[in-house]
Amino acid sequence: MRVVLDTNVLVSALLFRGPAAAVHAAWTSGRFVPLVSHPVLDEYVRVLAYPKFALTEEEIGWLIRHELLRWAEPVTVTARVDAVGNDPADNRFLELAIGGKAELVVSGDAHLLDLGSWKGIPILRVRRFLDSLR
Repeated sequence: MRVVLDTNVLVSALLFRGPAAAVHAAWTSGRFVPLVSHPVLDEYVRVLAYPKFALTEEEIGWLIRHELLRWAEPVTVTARVDAVGNDPADNRFLELAIGGKAELVVSGDAHLLDLGSWKGIPILRVRRFLDSLR
């Protein structure tokens, strides 16, 4: 299964316990393939660098290389999307979903979740996504 992870899901999966940690376990065990593009990867790195996480550049690089990119499929995004007007930066996840032929987007972001689905691609909360893996 090809899946786009919103930034809040990816950060929670890498740094915290709880339901999102099971998302990390699922991709590292091959239950799904996370998709990444340059804009999404840049967003992941930008958010991981927030002072509240207290991560060094080396720690962020290690997390990205060893905990994500080992399993991720890189996607070159060519289409531009304007579906999320309230937060245009969220469109990058939809662009990745289309470009990568994703089956799902997993998010905790209200702007994306309010769409429910986009172009036939469901947008699910973490718990619902984990239920779909069972």
